[in-house]
Amino acid sequence: MTFESIKPGLSHDLKEAVSEDQTINRMGKEGADVLSTPSLLALMEWSSIHSTDHLLPEGYTTVGYAVDGMRHLAPTAIGSAVSVKATLTEVDGTRLTYEIEAHEGDKMIGKAVHKRAIIQIQ
Repeated sequence: MTFESIKPGLSHDLKEAVSEDQTINRMGKEGADVLSTPSLLALMEWSSIHSTDHLLPEGYTTVGYAVDGMRHLAPTAIGSAVSVKATLTEVDGTRLTYEIEAHEGDKMIGKAVHKRAIIQIQ
């Protein structure tokens, strides 16, 4: 099967307000109410998924297999608006590479390169 509709340049800009369950504050520690790195990574992955998975034929999906160079550069408080943009930069058969940037307004809060593989759902 070929995936002609999956081409470099596809992107998705995910916008979300940081919620309490996305923070690092799981023990009630004062001052720890900021977006956690695992939650930022989850937003990055969702943005990647939304940029391409809707174009796959029925019976196919993508799965992540690598996150390279991830950097969580700045804290983001509860209620702050986060924008995460994933752009497909490379297609190698069934392997997809995305460059991702996350911002709070004009401030970059994170970046990464994410890799996903197209698989057939069994």
